[in-house]
Formats: sequence, C-alpha cells, structure tokens
Amino acid sequence: MDEAPPLRLANLDLNLLLSLRALLTERNVTRAAAALGLSQPAVSAALARLRRHFGDELLVRVGNRYELTPLAARLIDRTEAAVAGIERVFSAAPDFDPAATTREFTLLVSDYATSVLGPPLAAAFARTAPRARLRLCPHRPEDVTGAAERLRAVDGLLLPHGFVDDMPYLDLYEDHWVVLVATTNDRVGETVTLDDLAALPWVTVYHRPTAFIPAAQQLRAHGIEPRAQVVVESFLPIPDLVAGTDRVGLLQGRLAARLRPDDGVRVLPCPFTATPLVEAMWWHPTYDADPAHRWLRGLLTEVGADLPAISAADGDPQQE
Repeated sequence: MDEAPPLRLANLDLNLLLSLRALLTERNVTRAAAALGLSQPAVSAALARLRRHFGDELLVRVGNRYELTPLAARLIDRTEAAVAGIERVFSAAPDFDPAATTREFTLLVSDYATSVLGPPLAAAFARTAPRARLRLCPHRPEDVTGAAERLRAVDGLLLPHGFVDDMPYLDLYEDHWVVLVATTNDRVGETVTLDDLAALPWVTVYHRPTAFIPAAQQLRAHGIEPRAQVVVESFLPIPDLVAGTDRVGLLQGRLAARLRPDDGVRVLPCPFTATPLVEAMWWHPTYDADPAHRWLRGLLTEVGADLPAISAADGDPQQE
C-alpha cells in the first residue's frame, strides 16, 4: 500500500483545528458555532472543508442527533493534544508572572488525588495566580500506559510510584494504607488479624494499570487472596460499601481521616507491613525549563509539604 504524502502545514488553515475540536466536542454545528463565537454558516463551511480533507463525514445524523464516525472518535484525543500544543507554543514567554497569567494548567488525576490535593491546590492558585485556570481531569488507563505521549499535551500526571517509568517526577506527599470494617462487624475485635482478612469478604478496587493496591499485593505474599465480593473502580465509595456489612477494604489514610463517626466504619491498622504510598507528579521532559511549569512544580511542592502528617496506625492526622 502506498503511503500518504507528508502534509504541508503551510497549505493548511490551522483555524480548522479549533473548528474540529468544537465539532467533536459539541457534536452539533449550532452548538459548535456558539462555542467558537462564529456564525452557523461559517462552521458548516469549516465542517465541509474538514470532510473533504479527511475523506470522512466525521458527524453523521442518527435520528434527531449527530454521532461521531469511528475516525472522528479517534481524532478527539489527537485534536485536544494538538490544540494544547499550539496554545503552549504561543503562550510561551521568557519570564512568568503568576499574578498576571491567564494560562490554563491541566493535571491528570485520580479521585483520590483530587480529594486530597485538589482543595489546597485550588486555594493556592486563587491566592497566587488568581487569573489562571486549574483543570483537574480524571486520568484513564491509556493516559498511564501511553504516558510518554500523553504528557506532551498536559502539565502533569498525579500518580503513585509503580506505574510510570522514564519520566521526570516530583514526590508530593506520603500516605499509608488502613483497613476499614463496619462498626456493626462483631467478627473483628479492636484489631484486625490476617485470619480476619482471609475469612471476610472484601470491597476491592478493580485491578487495572491505574488502580491496583500495592498493599493487597503484599497481602498475597502472606498467602492470603482477598475474596472480592464487591469490585469498584474508585476508592471513594469503599466506606459506604463496607458500612453495615461484614466486608473489609483497604483505603488510603488521608481518605480515611475524612470519615466521621456516623459513617458506620472503623479504621484499623494493617496487620502486616504495608509499603507506604508516595504520590508524585510526572511530566514530560520538554517542560523541564518552562518557567510556568517550574512555578507549578514549586507550588505543588509547597502544597504537598503543607499537608498534615498521617498516622500509619489509623489514618488520623498527627498533631504537630
């Protein structure tokens, strides 16, 4: 099969990239026009040009709505990355003033990192860079497995060690694993034992590249395979799924510290040595010398350092 000739950017209207992003996002010409601040005929003309360029309809009517073609669906992430790259090129400056910047900073995060680091980071942005925008986007498995490419288009990925290799990183804070049991669970005494963990059913997080629990892997080293009764893809619902049952679950101490007495769960120390979790920021090396990115890394360092220490025993914040 003959290869397509290389594209000549000089022959392309890069404004079409913005139209493409709006059309892929809105899936509607009228809404895309409103998002771009353009007339509907102008965006319809742009769609026609895009269809000719790709040799594909991109948007097809199904009933009273439009749906993306398979090619258009594949273009979503590429288009976002391309727009982000262009914005970064033209927003670059020899110096960076956080008080004056209107730049958008994008971090790929888990619900856990959003809960722990999101509020103090947002407060730090409001205090030091009030005109900037902080975008916290849920990361996906492909963001982690393809981190080398994905990190070109975002400012960073917040993730514990053990998932990403060969990328610059900055350690932000440490956390510990604790065991959750229901307050009504009379099978567990004041402490939980390895026998308890072997006998009781579990709430576990789905084992995938972005959501495995190292502590559970260490538990298997003791010859105990958790008996998963409920499987979830997020840590946040684990306390609700433990409360009022005989289930157990592992949770990060910083999330456990947010639990209230009336949540119906007890927080107990692990009956085995569980390696602490170290949350880090990972980024693409092309941003090493970017003044704005250096400022962001410094801010994240300060926010992480200001988080309270967490007791490895029960997850409670330690008093200074």
